[in-house]
Amino acid sequence: MDSSSFSVTWDYLCPFARNAHEHLVAAQEGGAGWDVTYTPFSLVQNHVEEGGTPVWEKPDGVKGLLALQAGVVVRDRFPDRFGPAHVALFAARHDEGGDLSDPDVVRRALEGAGLDADAVFNEIADGWPLKSIQAAHEAAVADHQIFGVPTFVMGDRAVFVRLMTRPEGDAALARATVERVLSLVADHPELNEFKYTSVPR
Repeated sequence: MDSSSFSVTWDYLCPFARNAHEHLVAAQEGGAGWDVTYTPFSLVQNHVEEGGTPVWEKPDGVKGLLALQAGVVVRDRFPDRFGPAHVALFAARHDEGGDLSDPDVVRRALEGAGLDADAVFNEIADGWPLKSIQAAHEAAVADHQIFGVPTFVMGDRAVFVRLMTRPEGDAALARATVERVLSLVADHPELNEFKYTSVPR
């Protein structure tokens, strides 16, 4: 199985997604030649009860959804700034304790990553980023029964992963960490679950 091409889900609300995506971004910025598809996934939508109103129908104020739309805009319209913006949006939530439903918080993160926040928000107003998130989320659930972030998808295999560390700018460490995950996904499908009963602090 080709482990150089894969996708990974994200929602800026999740600290484990932050850890994994920091590793991905640091490794790619350090020269890792993977073909990565960054796939948005709404954790809030995933907890909507059956028969409840999907977040796509009433998106205003939905926790994390504004930031997720901003991430999709940058990924698709300003790909050269996606890495810095992606890390900045995670940091706004997990390092700075910001509310990702607050436009000002999202704007500051985007501007800190060298983007024109007005341009990003204009794209969000067009409505296509929300439709893109809906399509990606629904496909992830239908095709792979994905329930959380980050989930690594390689071919027909999808694996939810919790990384406990951050790369702290070390591209070599980041690459080695992700490659270890990719090896498990590609070469060890018999390992269904591997979880420490306690985490050393």
